[in-house]
Amino acid sequence: MNDGAQHELVPEHTVVDDPAIEEVLAEYDIERTDLPKIKRRDPALPDDAAVGDVVRIVRDSRTTDRAVVHRLVVA
Repeated sequence: MNDGAQHELVPEHTVVDDPAIEEVLAEYDIERTDLPKIKRRDPALPDDAAVGDVVRIVRDSRTTDRAVVHRLVVA
């Protein structure tokens, strides 16, 4: 369970609202279920993440300033 404290090595995880994720899906011409998956019990997920939500993960990157990926929350 996420107690709100974020470990410094855990990248930022944010639940994405539906209009924003629809833009991402359209950009890549994919369905929500085509996204990589992340388990609901993953401790890095925000407390408000539910099965079926899409989470944006922002990581530091050596080749670019930052890398943004999306994951579908599954049971």
